[in-house]
Amino acid sequence: MSSWLARATENRNAQFVTTAVVSGVVVASAILGLQKAKRMYRVADLKASIPDITDDHHSTRLTEYGAASSVFKPSKEDERSMALAARARKGDYDDDLILEQLARNRVFLGDAGLEKLRNAFIIIVGCGGVGSHAAAALARSGCSKLRLIDFDQVTLSSLNRHALATLSDVGTPKVHCIRRHLEKITPWTHFECLNALFSAQSAPTQLSPLNGQAPDFVIDAIDNIDSKVALLHYCYTNSIPVISSMGAGCKSDPTRLFIGDISTSTDDPLSKSTRRKLRLLGVSSGIPVVYSTERPGPGKAELQPLKQEEFEKGNVGELGVLADFRVRILPVLGTMPAIFGLSVANHVILSITGYPNEYLPSKSRDKMYDGILGALQGSEERLARHITGQPAQGLKIPITQDDVGYLVEEVYNARSIISGLSTRLFLTRWKKPAKEMLDESTPGQKCSRLQMKDLVCMTKEEIARHEKEVLKGEKSVVEVYGEEIVRRVEGRLEEEERFERFR
Repeated sequence: MSSWLARATENRNAQFVTTAVVSGVVVASAILGLQKAKRMYRVADLKASIPDITDDHHSTRLTEYGAASSVFKPSKEDERSMALAARARKGDYDDDLILEQLARNRVFLGDAGLEKLRNAFIIIVGCGGVGSHAAAALARSGCSKLRLIDFDQVTLSSLNRHALATLSDVGTPKVHCIRRHLEKITPWTHFECLNALFSAQSAPTQLSPLNGQAPDFVIDAIDNIDSKVALLHYCYTNSIPVISSMGAGCKSDPTRLFIGDISTSTDDPLSKSTRRKLRLLGVSSGIPVVYSTERPGPGKAELQPLKQEEFEKGNVGELGVLADFRVRILPVLGTMPAIFGLSVANHVILSITGYPNEYLPSKSRDKMYDGILGALQGSEERLARHITGQPAQGLKIPITQDDVGYLVEEVYNARSIISGLSTRLFLTRWKKPAKEMLDESTPGQKCSRLQMKDLVCMTKEEIARHEKEVLKGEKSVVEVYGEEIVRRVEGRLEEEERFERFR
């Protein structure tokens, strides 16, 4: 680093550039530091405003369901339900009554299948519209051990899609709301409620065994991308069965709902972002998901913009319930989270009980990726011969089949960046490489210095022209494509460079 600075400062222009870069870093650090300090001061002021417990300020106990007892005092019915559930969990509940309540499931799944479901331990992360319907379906179907994880409380706006919440639940934790109502329906079910945020750091604890029993299934009903990716990655790497619900927001067509591998999910922003980040962590398939293929269009609901006055108030990022959480309103038709949640629960029930099922198959694109990789290999060899004037047979490229799938599907949405066409797609370099495009530092091995950020997706015909006029010719990309397309490509490449930090 010091040698670089020494060389850079020998040149006057380089001195100006270096000074500008260093100044920019210092200013950015100062701004971020100031924002962090402001948040810390505001949190400190809020804590200081909470009065100490004195004769004038009494503390009150929380109810069994996590609410202030002075405000949400349990009703007589709640008290009877709690007492019955406590006895039932200790075994003081007639098993014949349970089997009668589960009679329709029993004849459907068989005695052995129902027994597996009754003994299963299932974790549901996210207890909003999707998670609450999944929890209700599982409890009603006979699952007797459920761990519910969610940091949030029931709000008035939750009531259009939550499976169980009522007006009396507003302000109470979602996990306890679910428990409160389901104990009245299946009092023998053991509920473990964690009113906490899921994160990568807390995963080993929150997904830990229950009384020595490892989770038989985990349901991902989270709508925050970072938490969702952390959960799915943890389950995948630790071989915990998991199913994920993709976005139900802005969806309205139940006939477009599918259950399949995450690699096949399309036309959903939440699914795309989740897939993209998981691919960067080395996970491209092997996770079942519920997703919708419904596409946005004129007249359909979309993510709502923030009002101008919110921007004028200051940092809009602070409007989120937590850092990095969505601050804009996502329209949700109340019926769709229910369909997603019931579909997730249905998959879990069938998987645990071993009930036969055949979902609509999804097309494997591995052969297509292999073809694209082979064509890219050939293209690099031809280009290396042209640029270096040396034989390039056996040239190795540091790109894998997974890299090809990631670029084609996630970065370029399976379309040409030039024309938007979706047929006969291949990958090519965007700019002519330097003469030092080969790494020959290892004796007997020639390796291209090609990087993923150098590649764009085009049709076969477009690549032929691009190779002739740009990569091997003397024309610039602006001369061939015009400024609008060049800006589009550069923007996509810059976006991908930002995602590189997740690798």
